[in-house]
Amino acid sequence: MATQGSDERTGGTTGRRTLLGAAVLGAGGAVLGLGTGTAAAGTRPGGGLRSLPRPTIVGHRGASGYRPEHTFGSYQLALDMGADIVEAGDLVPTRDGHLVCRHEPEIGGTTDVADHPEFASRRTTKTLDGVPTTGWFTEDFTLAELKTLRATERIPANRPHNRLYDGRWEIPTFEEVLKWQDEQTRRRGKQVWIYPETKHPTYFRKLGLGLEERVAKLLHKHGKDRRDSPVVLQSFEPTGVQRLNTLVDNPLVVLLSGAGTRPWDFVETGDPRTVDDLVTPKGLREIAGYAQGIGPTLDLVIPRKADGTLATPTNLVRDAHKVGLILHPYTMRNENPFLPAEFRRGTDADGYGDPFGAFRAYFATGIDGVFTDNADTGVLARADFLAR
Repeated sequence: MATQGSDERTGGTTGRRTLLGAAVLGAGGAVLGLGTGTAAAGTRPGGGLRSLPRPTIVGHRGASGYRPEHTFGSYQLALDMGADIVEAGDLVPTRDGHLVCRHEPEIGGTTDVADHPEFASRRTTKTLDGVPTTGWFTEDFTLAELKTLRATERIPANRPHNRLYDGRWEIPTFEEVLKWQDEQTRRRGKQVWIYPETKHPTYFRKLGLGLEERVAKLLHKHGKDRRDSPVVLQSFEPTGVQRLNTLVDNPLVVLLSGAGTRPWDFVETGDPRTVDDLVTPKGLREIAGYAQGIGPTLDLVIPRKADGTLATPTNLVRDAHKVGLILHPYTMRNENPFLPAEFRRGTDADGYGDPFGAFRAYFATGIDGVFTDNADTGVLARADFLAR
């Protein structure tokens, strides 16, 4: 999942989907078994999203608090730690049209590409969603070339111990992830869920590398494009989610960046609305017509005061639940710089604060789940919260 400038810096519908959206609206979320009251533990009856515990623990890019993100080492560890869903992965295309899992198309910060002299000439500056970005980009590499690279830790200042694993894993493709999901489901004797994100759809569509059709083709090939399929799709661009809505029947989630920000597809099409408009009752009703959930920043659930401590929760959880939308906000991390000020312990950039206290505060708002880099902490925090 991208941050879209938030927490890491130290349309048309098909007939079937329209009916599903209307059913969710009419049932207040009961169709998906999501409810709006106090979180309930354990596996839920029925298939699809109803089968997941709540609050749901989503392994953010795997177990990225402990391993370089978007690697099979990170994904595997997230499952071992008890994550209910693994965000595998952030999907970006190669020059020859394959989908691979990277946090961003620029890979200078997440791979050892800078150590490969044969690719030195590929370093360039591009404008990515309005921001000049310098580095190496997946769309300038074939899949075979990307497979010669190895993943590295993206935020070593916060996670120096993760550098132990630099160079161990290659870049996975989305198709490899789908096969891995099946293998892990068989091995563990229970359904493994994944939560991939389409990255910068407008940017890639302008390059002739549309993401949604490629995602849909692979999901159809592997029989995972249905309403009850264990694959939840997400994007920061509402029009990208609407396009997915016409191609697949998977559960869909609209990601929401910070207050006042504007989705890039809105910028490109001249839509003046911002995230502030999307989180109003009217905006949420519109989203519920083509998606089943939202992924807001944690600050949209509980804003922070000027001193960095938590303020009063907003009405977002209540308003989203009224129209049948689930909420899976992002991102909980154990390290001090990412926690609300009252839960920090010391000033070390890689030091742990009190994430259990922060989890408790967010769970108390009634959210349906949360993305976290530390799935083991999230699972323990959920157990504590439900045992109250």
